[in-house]
Amino acid sequence: MAINIPPPITDPSKSDEEPIWTPTHAQVEATNMYRFMQHVNEKLGLLIDTYDKLWHWSVAEISDFWAEVWEFVGIEGSSPFAKVIDDPKKMPGAKWFEGARLNFAANLLCAGKDDQIAIIFRGEAMTESRRITYAELRNEVAIVAAGLRARGVTAGDRVVGFMPNVPETIVAMLAAASIGAIWSSCSPDFGIKGVLDRFARLEPKVLFCADGYSYNGKTFDSLEKVAGIFAELTSHPDVVVVPYTRDRADLSALPNAVHYEDFKKGVGEAVPALEFEQLPFDHPIYIMFSSGTTGLPKCIVQSAGGVLMNQLKEQVLHVDLKPADHIFYFTTCGWMMWNWLVSALGVGTTVVLFDGSPFYPNPSALWQLAQDEKVSVFGTSAKYLAALEKEGVRPGREFDLSNLRAVLSTGSPLSEELFEFVYRDIKDDLLLASISGGTDLNGCFAGGNPMGPVYRGELQCRQLGMDVHSFDECGKPVIGQKGELVCTSAFPSMPIYFWDDEDGSKYREAYFAEYPGIWRHGDFIEINERGGVKIFGRSDATLNPGGVRIGTAEIYRQIESMNEILDSIVIGQDWDEDDVRVVLFVKMREGFELDDELRGRIRKLVRTNCSPRHVPAKIIQVADIPYTISGKKVELAVRKVVHGEEVKNRDALANPESLECYNDLEELKN
Repeated sequence: MAINIPPPITDPSKSDEEPIWTPTHAQVEATNMYRFMQHVNEKLGLLIDTYDKLWHWSVAEISDFWAEVWEFVGIEGSSPFAKVIDDPKKMPGAKWFEGARLNFAANLLCAGKDDQIAIIFRGEAMTESRRITYAELRNEVAIVAAGLRARGVTAGDRVVGFMPNVPETIVAMLAAASIGAIWSSCSPDFGIKGVLDRFARLEPKVLFCADGYSYNGKTFDSLEKVAGIFAELTSHPDVVVVPYTRDRADLSALPNAVHYEDFKKGVGEAVPALEFEQLPFDHPIYIMFSSGTTGLPKCIVQSAGGVLMNQLKEQVLHVDLKPADHIFYFTTCGWMMWNWLVSALGVGTTVVLFDGSPFYPNPSALWQLAQDEKVSVFGTSAKYLAALEKEGVRPGREFDLSNLRAVLSTGSPLSEELFEFVYRDIKDDLLLASISGGTDLNGCFAGGNPMGPVYRGELQCRQLGMDVHSFDECGKPVIGQKGELVCTSAFPSMPIYFWDDEDGSKYREAYFAEYPGIWRHGDFIEINERGGVKIFGRSDATLNPGGVRIGTAEIYRQIESMNEILDSIVIGQDWDEDDVRVVLFVKMREGFELDDELRGRIRKLVRTNCSPRHVPAKIIQVADIPYTISGKKVELAVRKVVHGEEVKNRDALANPESLECYNDLEELKN
């Protein structure tokens, strides 16, 4: 008997523009998303024939949806669940998959065949890639897990990594996860204070680090930083040093340190059995950190089952990932996209890692890797794509990208011009999925749909199971209007708690203070009538000249099109009693200077393509634009400097010295 599905709240047929790419009928029917739709129709007697109806069902029948995801993506556990969720409207505090017992590492390690390549790794200084099969990966994890157990690591202990993006980082994380220990990581370009703001609060039992790392053709030593970090950690962890920039580093100045090979030899000659602790669905797997640019970073604790379920849903359904794929994402171990990428092992696919500068030895470096390793899914950031276009790189003309079928972009909104760049200069037949979510959920609220068309400047859809809406100033959902991104139902990868938040007050304040019982994410968005989503930047960085809310992304889109300007950042400066004026800072391309003629062209461009409200009152040239280590512009930090306020955690920035450019500027005094 067919179950009636309520009518969708959007109308995909309504569109005043043509898509830039549309999958063929054959491409649609070959997707995992299409197979999933047929699966739920047949099993549950549904009549779903569009993505919009599928999304509507997934948020209306949350328990049924996530139960079918569990089955479809192949979650393996030792005990079945008694109930999917106790109350989908209970936020925070909803209980997921009670009774189930599983292991996160088992689900990633056991998905691939023994002789299949699990990991391909290339560092910027390497001419040949390193390959690791699933069998080799399982053996390495078994050895490292035995070493951790020998040092007393048990379920719930913290194991941390101060590591570059190398295979040993994945091995260490999976070894910790096999025991039930909690993993957390920072990339080696973090400063000592930035690491201590994170790791010192966790009291780790073991710290994995590399002896150094390479970036842009230079080698950096990590051990001096590690010694400084160790000296401030009250837990005095064992330190395991992975060789990367030299054969065998001198560890005499580093207490409790052991070489990685010696650590492994300590478990004996034979490879030990790989054991997986069977744990509840909500057992912690990761402690993630917010950027921390306005204070100490939040310590976000996420559950093994929640991360596993949500990330495999995204990869299998929204990315259409399959075992034959080679998936690459340019990331460091300090960004959530590293955690997301590693979960692709759970599909049984090949994960491609790169460590170093994406522009070394030349701006085409990552596309050389994509060609050499037959990458089918290429993940990156909007910032990288913008820089690539400005460098004049045309990957589709320079390389064989015949295997490439999807490009993923996140980190900041992707402009319409960059959509054009991808389809013109990378490949004209692929899925370009602009995706958006966050560290908080280790996944996405909105992103790609391999069954649907791609429109310029637009995320294709709200993701399945994510009850996402745009709320106006009155807290009401709106279509075709800008508003706050909210999620009105629980989802499995919600944080289970914050690490240093015994009464839960910091957690509730972070997400539920504005709308009790409803997740407020902090993004300024618009959902259109066909279900597409546009992101206009962080709502806490939204400009309010004359009381009208303006997203910073709208201005960046215009500035990115100007060849003279390399980068920019825009803030709202408090001015004229209770008003705010728009201030644009620009970093000029070499050989160009900001003058009145260029200021005039900028203002005309913004006025013509945005509105008079968007036009900057001040346009000021600066030497640099501040970014977080994960590559996000930090408007709030600049705004604090401009208003004479303290930026408390500069170590969260990749280039903290850049903030000095904004201190006490004469141009802002009148």
